[in-house]
Amino acid sequence: MKKNVYAAAALFLCIVGGVLLGNMLARRANLRNNANSLSTLVKAWGKGNRVDELLHLIDAQYVDTVDVEQLTEDAIFAVMEDLDPHSVYIPADELEMVNSELEGSFSGIGVQFNIQNDTIMVVAVISGGPSEKVGILAGDRVVEVNDTAFVGDAISNEKVMKKLRGPKGTQVKLGIKRHGTPELLHFTVTRGDVPVNSVDIAYMIEPGVGFIRVSKFAATTYQEFLNGLASLRSQGAQKFIVDLRENSGGLLDQVVMMVNEFLPRGQMIVYSEGKAYPRFDSRADGSGSFIGQPLVVIIDEFSASASEIFAGAIQDNDRGLIVGRRSFGKGLVQQQMDLSDGSAVRLTVARYYTPTGRSIQKPYEQGKGDEYEMDLMNRFMHGEFDSRDSIHLADSLVYHTPAGRTVYGGGGIMPDVFVPRDTTDYTPYFNQVLNHGYTYQFAFQYADKHREQLNQYKNWEDMERYLTQGDMLREFVAYAEDKGVKPDWKEINQSRHLLERHLAAYITRNILGEEGFFPLFYKYDPTVKRALQEMRTNPLLQ
Repeated sequence: MKKNVYAAAALFLCIVGGVLLGNMLARRANLRNNANSLSTLVKAWGKGNRVDELLHLIDAQYVDTVDVEQLTEDAIFAVMEDLDPHSVYIPADELEMVNSELEGSFSGIGVQFNIQNDTIMVVAVISGGPSEKVGILAGDRVVEVNDTAFVGDAISNEKVMKKLRGPKGTQVKLGIKRHGTPELLHFTVTRGDVPVNSVDIAYMIEPGVGFIRVSKFAATTYQEFLNGLASLRSQGAQKFIVDLRENSGGLLDQVVMMVNEFLPRGQMIVYSEGKAYPRFDSRADGSGSFIGQPLVVIIDEFSASASEIFAGAIQDNDRGLIVGRRSFGKGLVQQQMDLSDGSAVRLTVARYYTPTGRSIQKPYEQGKGDEYEMDLMNRFMHGEFDSRDSIHLADSLVYHTPAGRTVYGGGGIMPDVFVPRDTTDYTPYFNQVLNHGYTYQFAFQYADKHREQLNQYKNWEDMERYLTQGDMLREFVAYAEDKGVKPDWKEINQSRHLLERHLAAYITRNILGEEGFFPLFYKYDPTVKRALQEMRTNPLLQ
């Protein structure tokens, strides 16, 4: 048992450590990547500013020739580092990509891809998008872009997106290697608008209960969310589960409109205020279409910002039940301010508060972003994800809902129903194949090899039955052994359920998309199962 705990810890450390390290490096890279923006900002401060004077003195009088642009770059990095952990600088050459995540669409060729064996693999083609119109198929390999080879260990997700995205109406020529076709195929794709969906799935998880997963709060999220709820209601949903796990937030106006669908007129949704930002209250206007429906909201340690506003509003108004684990703890409001050279800063201008008046921002010290980034790792090491008892909440931060329930401020939303991580079936073998991405890689290759056979199955239930009755697991074990992972059948059998679940879900995603993936994957999810149990038995939800 102890071996499994250590294995699970290693897996979590790899995942969270990678996420946190990636965030820190990306943040530093973002701050260092553009040399012109600080000088632009400095000039905007006006003549006589000491920074402006110093840069001019160095440029004109310093004994050696120096790169003044690099000095300005280092200066802006230092300035932003001395602020809170969520104020960031975005270089001009990265701004379009960063903004596209929140705008609801971008201009591109309309494919989902991943990189395997140094080659771009088309995982899915967006229905009605530019690539579908010219005949590109899931499973195709992109090996040329504009008559130039585009393969090898030098390619990256960022480079691929820069190559394939571009202004609407422009063209890109792709060289495609297709399974079963010996010659190279060429397609000219005219770039067009590609939607960035933020509602991953909306489906009937059981009779009368609709399930909807929201991955971020972008410009189109409210409309997507409303469409999803309406579709579920038309299928007979009378109760709803909203999954906000791993949702790091986004646009405030979107979450306010979404919560408004569930609250009676006059109830507080959220309020915010700052030094130069007068208090602003957001209250429900009573126009919501789902005010009377029972509601469960699922959160975890990666649910942040707008996700916490949603969960906090539902919890503080005794409107529904929060299930999962304590959320991230981001209660700061950023406003994007564009600079004249095309770059921007996202500056924290206010704090937000839940309806009972609690701030859920976790503690931080200005200028100590690295320590702040390690909070999740520290929470994991202290056992918070495995036991509610390991979470110590200050009595000074106690608040009470109108129904008398106790809630806490000072660091995330504490769920009403805590669900620990389930590591029962974790083994070193499972961790190794998962950490190396072999389950995902095998799933793509399996789907590609058996695409004609798998295309016969039109729903995830039939697909799961087909996949789990064959020799898929033995094929995977042989695949992993070729990659250098020695089979350990004691550990494989202990993790059999997890392995089969992951493989079947990812193979299904490659054939049926998200509509097949999430229902299959969540069928065995302990947090989802607990949410359904509460939906059936908790008096608050009847």
